[in-house]
Amino acid sequence: MCRMSFKKETPLANAAFWAAKRGNLALLRLLLNSGRVDVDCRDSHGTTLLMVASYAGHIDCVRELVLQGADINLQRESGTTALFFAAQQGHNDVVRFLFGFGASTECRTKDGGTALLAASQYGHMPVVETLLKHGANIHDQLYDGATALFLAAQGGYLDVIRLLLSSGAKVNQPRQDGTAPLWIASQMGHSEVVRVMLLRGADRDAARNDGTTALLKAANKGYNDVIKELLKFSPTLGILKANELPAELTKNEHILHLLRQKEGPGKNELGSVLDR
Repeated sequence: MCRMSFKKETPLANAAFWAAKRGNLALLRLLLNSGRVDVDCRDSHGTTLLMVASYAGHIDCVRELVLQGADINLQRESGTTALFFAAQQGHNDVVRFLFGFGASTECRTKDGGTALLAASQYGHMPVVETLLKHGANIHDQLYDGATALFLAAQGGYLDVIRLLLSSGAKVNQPRQDGTAPLWIASQMGHSEVVRVMLLRGADRDAARNDGTTALLKAANKGYNDVIKELLKFSPTLGILKANELPAELTKNEHILHLLRQKEGPGKNELGSVLDR
């Protein structure tokens, strides 16, 4: 998702952008009151003073700009807004203030990003809570299909995940490539996230478009704690037609031990394969 740049156009605009970035309220107010700097002046990328102050979390400058008439919902070339930047950076006081003056949760970036997706991606739980209370769509998706839950799972933000799930997020909603939140959490080694998602109904056997499952990815990465959680829910172990396990599941003795524990004392087809 988009980050801030600080390219300016004129000396006075340069000073105003500097003041907004640094939180220098006195200088910002002086420049605005001079009548020589437009409150909605933009740089070459469409960045406004309000976006800069929101990104930096300077609530006093944000308040001054809004009270002087700044347009809260202006978008950069990338589609980002002041609300997006405040949410991305975790400035919940700025987010709450912007909502008080009509900030929209519906503005999208060029890749489909919204304030909720940005806050979820960076694990800002209080901001996610504020956004949901003000009508943010729990089912927002990037254009590749990634949801807020997917992004939080990727980052391992357990508190955000619990909040999103309790607010109606779909635990099995995949990206366009078939990657589900459980799969990405397994790939990243977030065992507690995997456990919570399985308890909330995540499909343990959901495969990406390339055929890989969460168990195979965790085994490939050597994430034993993730494997333990997945095995508690009896996933398909992936025995091939030739009665052989995928190589990823037999790479180290600890994984083999976990698989034998799952099978129990009896010998069956899997036990025979493991003991070869």
